[in-house]
Amino acid sequence: MARPNTQKQRRTELVEATLQAASAQGLRTLSLSDVAKKAGLTRGALLYYFDDLDALLVEAHRAGTERFCDRRDELISQQETAAGKLRVAIDAGLPSGPDDALMRLLYEFDFMAGTSELHDSLVQKMYLRQCSTYQRIFEGGNATGEFAVTIDVPQAAMNLVALEDAYGLHIVAGNSLVTVQLAREAMLAFAMQIGCS
Repeated sequence: MARPNTQKQRRTELVEATLQAASAQGLRTLSLSDVAKKAGLTRGALLYYFDDLDALLVEAHRAGTERFCDRRDELISQQETAAGKLRVAIDAGLPSGPDDALMRLLYEFDFMAGTSELHDSLVQKMYLRQCSTYQRIFEGGNATGEFAVTIDVPQAAMNLVALEDAYGLHIVAGNSLVTVQLAREAMLAFAMQIGCS
């Protein structure tokens, strides 16, 4: 039996191998054998650490969500003004382009919502973190007088998350009519219309 630290390290490596394999070929055709090959293990060895592919996908989804949300929160925390925080939140929330593997994978995971309570929970958790990020920025800006958000703050946050997700999906799908720059400008324009200036 593997020691706890070794087992934890191996599980982390398997989650990373899952993210890499899924990014390369997508979730629909991903198999345990694909992940095992990427990790340099046999399928049987992989099953020692995870019961099945769904358990591994849940962990990969959780890791991807945390990576996305934690990275964005860290970047936001480095900004001093509400306007700076908002710009960074928008930039970090949008894919870097059509080839942004992690963002594409997170959208694929979203399509798995409805297939299990765990996937539903992870999708909702990410949505709540996205909303919370924008809500904190709006509330902070209102408190300092930098912003004067004219609509209900939770609703304003929800609208920015909806824009972020919609534009992001177009970007990773390769829609040339929705570029990262156009999406960023549209989201900032909406923010200005509701009092973030």
